[in-house]
Amino acid sequence: MRDSARPTRERILQAAGKLFHRDGIRAISVDAIAEKAGVTKRTLYYHFRSKDDLIAAHLQARDEPNLTLFQQWFSEAEGDIAEKVAAIFRNLAQSARDAKWKGCGFLRMSVELINLPGHPALVAARAHKKRVEDWLGSIFAAAGAGDNAIPLARRIMLLLDGAFAVVLLHRDPSYMETAADAAADTIRHGLTKSVASRSNGNPN
Repeated sequence: MRDSARPTRERILQAAGKLFHRDGIRAISVDAIAEKAGVTKRTLYYHFRSKDDLIAAHLQARDEPNLTLFQQWFSEAEGDIAEKVAAIFRNLAQSARDAKWKGCGFLRMSVELINLPGHPALVAARAHKKRVEDWLGSIFAAAGAGDNAIPLARRIMLLLDGAFAVVLLHRDPSYMETAADAAADTIRHGLTKSVASRSNGNPN
């Protein structure tokens, strides 16, 4: 579908997303977004009350596709749960080999908005990260992690977001592959510990 045929709100979001990805949120003006979307500033403000609302809407629009992609990589991978979660990291390592890759947009924007903890975009970013964490927790719970499911999911989130930062800093995707191995080891240890704890009569 040509850009001119897309619904106006979608065109604005797509234009903003491309510019935010390329230059960051602070460097991009509302005028630049309107021009790229082929709309007037007045039209942009009809759909979004402010640039802040547009930034938040951009992240909210990325929430479901990002989680769905993680779920797809997980479901398509072979092996046990540890290997299937590690596959998410390995697919991200492949993505990071693209010269246009710029890491996690949710984390990049949180850095740009570090002095505005109540910013709607940060609320959207936190909600996305919590959804990923809860999804991982549900996987581990189904595998028998019990009360350790969410703590285990948080460990994986720390590895994931830490890897995003280090890969971006060094421009070296192998750090993401190292994180994949660490995630697999962490999951296997966590699940084994949970099973052993229940065998000893401790409900976790």
